[in-house]
Amino acid sequence: MEIKRSNDPLHGITLKKILEDLVSFYGFDTLGELINIRCFNDNPSVKSSLTFLRKTDWARKKVEDLYIRTLPKMQQD
Repeated sequence: MEIKRSNDPLHGITLKKILEDLVSFYGFDTLGELINIRCFNDNPSVKSSLTFLRKTDWARKKVEDLYIRTLPKMQQD
């Protein structure tokens, strides 16, 4: 029996993990420049950002897209 693997690079990765990886790679300052949303620029925290991103599809999509673009750079370290 063949096991099917998802082609989706986000498969099985939580939004919290995505955000924590991006913050540790870029920091909130750079993240706020790359994705200009208030939760990254005004008193940022992972908790407040998660609350916003879970309610706001367009912002979550931007974060997920940035994560996919950044994955190769993170894997070089």
